[in-house]
Amino acid sequence: MEKTEEKQQNNLREKLKNKKRIVVKIGSSSLQHKETGDLDYIKLEVLARELCNLKNQGKDVILVSSGAIAVGKKAINFKNFADDKPLAVKQACAAIGQAKLMMMYQKIFAEYNQLTAQILMTKNTIVDAHNRYNAHNTFSELLKLGVIPIVNENDTVATYEINVNDNDTLIGDNDTLSAIVASLVGADLLILLSDIDGLYTDDPHTNSNAKFISVVDELNDHLMSMGKSTTGSKVGTGGMNTKLNAAKIATNSGADMIIANGKDVRILHRIMDGRDYGTIFRAHKDADFNLTSFVEEMDS
Repeated sequence: MEKTEEKQQNNLREKLKNKKRIVVKIGSSSLQHKETGDLDYIKLEVLARELCNLKNQGKDVILVSSGAIAVGKKAINFKNFADDKPLAVKQACAAIGQAKLMMMYQKIFAEYNQLTAQILMTKNTIVDAHNRYNAHNTFSELLKLGVIPIVNENDTVATYEINVNDNDTLIGDNDTLSAIVASLVGADLLILLSDIDGLYTDDPHTNSNAKFISVVDELNDHLMSMGKSTTGSKVGTGGMNTKLNAAKIATNSGADMIIANGKDVRILHRIMDGRDYGTIFRAHKDADFNLTSFVEEMDS
């Protein structure tokens, strides 16, 4: 029985090589030096190289990137950026940081002769039918043109992520945002790069007996209850709870999803080679799944 399960898991990993439209999300903590909070330029360069290499294989690639607020507060020397800062200050940091972050991405991707485009989204992008239609058309045309869209939540006008808490989940974090993007564009794979190797039976930061889960065939209530609203990083906003919510959106929309450790972003080509990294959530496309209704329900 164990050999049969192992063979099925290997086949599932092997099929990753044939994925055609891939959304990759990277969190704030994976983009910065822990000691200083400054951008890790080597990691950004390797990330760009990995994504361009996927693009050169004929795959559509979309990057969902956090980091705007963190980059902004570093730019204006907010050394002690307390959580009780006025909302307008955080929005200002987002405006400054988003421009700097995008400028850096454009410079690095240009080294590989790869065009990028910025797309900033809010909850209204999804729940409003006209906006959703326009967003879908924009993504589709950019991908046809061979461009890699770089997506973030528009924190200057949307405060879901800035004020994220247990009752404010959407959009609210880039785990969820990346799953929404995957659903919107009909992606067949979503990869969440985080500060953890994947899904465990408990928080491995606090429980040494927590066991790693390599494959999730189907999300159930027990697995969803294992999600934690906390995260090991003071930089990001999403814990395991948001990743499981993302898995629900992605798998219902027909995409496999992987949670993997973004400490070494070269893990991307290892995953795409079918190697056993991260937790893979098997797609179970639900023809009745309605993204808009799901988004509104999560926010209610």
